[in-house]
Amino acid sequence: MNEPLGILGTPHMGLLSLIIIGGLAGWIAGMIVGSRHWIFTNILIGIVGSWLGSTLADLAGVAVVGSTMHFVAALVGSCIVLVLWQLMHPMRAIPPRGGNDVFPR
Repeated sequence: MNEPLGILGTPHMGLLSLIIIGGLAGWIAGMIVGSRHWIFTNILIGIVGSWLGSTLADLAGVAVVGSTMHFVAALVGSCIVLVLWQLMHPMRAIPPRGGNDVFPR
């Protein structure tokens, strides 16, 4: 009970470690799901994924203790966030580059 709370209510999780774990989790989740983003977006996806993964683990009764478990929770949550994002925003067909049909008439 007397543990100081860190970022997003996670004990001993400082801002720098949240950024590093979130960035790595967002980047790897992007590779798993097949979605590419900038570093800042990867960090945001990882932070939201960390919160989501930790919340889901708490609801499932799984204790998230240590850096490795935080990373796994962030990775699972980041994958969920990216899949939900892709379901809400489907990719449009992009015409191929080159050829005579660059400017259709």
